[in-house]
Amino acid sequence: MKELLKKYENKPPEIVFHWRDRETEAEGWTVINSLRGGAAGGGTRMRKGLDMNEVLSLAKTMEVKFTVSGPSIGGAKSGINFDPNDPRKRGVLERWYRAVTPLLKHYYGTGGDLNVDEIHDVIPLTEDSGVWHPQEGVFNGHFKPTEAEKINRIGQLRHGVIKVIEDKHYSPDLSKKYTIADMLTGFGVAQAVKHYYDIYGGEIKGKRAIVQGFGNVGSAAAYYLTQLGVKVVGIIDRVGGVIHKEGFDMEDIRTMFLNKRGNMLVAEKMMPFDEINEKIWSVPAEIFIPAAASRLVTKDQVEKMIVAGLEVISPGANVPFADEEIFFGSIMEFTDQQVSLLPDFISNCGIARLFAYLMESKIELPMSDHSIFEDTSNTIRLALEKTHRLHPYKTNICKTAFEIALQQLI
Repeated sequence: MKELLKKYENKPPEIVFHWRDRETEAEGWTVINSLRGGAAGGGTRMRKGLDMNEVLSLAKTMEVKFTVSGPSIGGAKSGINFDPNDPRKRGVLERWYRAVTPLLKHYYGTGGDLNVDEIHDVIPLTEDSGVWHPQEGVFNGHFKPTEAEKINRIGQLRHGVIKVIEDKHYSPDLSKKYTIADMLTGFGVAQAVKHYYDIYGGEIKGKRAIVQGFGNVGSAAAYYLTQLGVKVVGIIDRVGGVIHKEGFDMEDIRTMFLNKRGNMLVAEKMMPFDEINEKIWSVPAEIFIPAAASRLVTKDQVEKMIVAGLEVISPGANVPFADEEIFFGSIMEFTDQQVSLLPDFISNCGIARLFAYLMESKIELPMSDHSIFEDTSNTIRLALEKTHRLHPYKTNICKTAFEIALQQLI
């Protein structure tokens, strides 16, 4: 696996598009690792301090993810080095999408990511630039549809991604009009834990969980885990967090979910960040959900959680460990050897799978929430079952899954 991984990591990307904004200090990159299958896909993120190497590592991660979620295309990513809290953000995004329109028309598909919203930013701004849908390039480059097929499938995509959830089983509050895009990735992260215990042995009900990050993914994962009978005992967010060793009940989690301020946790008796960061890693819990930014989880934090009873990690973030390597650095390898580390490209593949599902399938109308959520759940389960067949042990799960993926790519 190490030799395959080294070969994959060291292979230069096919396309690097570099942009400098004429009106601000913003700088952006689209990195297309390969045009496997004629196209490439990956979301657009924005953060201050982002560089091309971060975008490259995420593009390679997306290519691995597509081996699970489909379609069989290359990995890509867009990243903009700019403060997302700057009031000039909207203008930066408008000019960015105008610049990358030729890619989006022919062979690149994008979506939302860190600090860039799929529904409010990506879809309207790409449409303003003359792109039918942010995934149009994947249609044209990979699927090569007839005009009628393209119109039909783009209609499915437009409706499916922004579809308001109508099934109360999947929504914390139907009156709030949460969309599929808001909830699906966190749902998949929780389902990955459920399938892990089903396949590798154990009962999920009554297990305790720590959640890092309370944005769309972390908060949804906490909500769906609680539905499954898991007790969330701690949440750490960028401004602070909460601990309740007996576990927050469904109403507590639902209240915190509904009270979020943007992607920020709002709760009673919140501890300041420094205090909770000192305490939370030693709180007894079997499940850990890293769902904040990439490359945050340290070896010291993992060691403390192992002592406190950690069994399984289901990442909501891509590349959650604070390693320098693109994949499988020393912290990730250590963790994989000690506990059950589910691969991020399986556990958080929800939105990638949604795009594939809506592009590949002719869906019966009216579109069903249940069919969309179950498709993601089944995709995750099949990937974990395939990994288990090759290596039926509770450690080195991530290593095994990488071997399966890389053999498809190299």
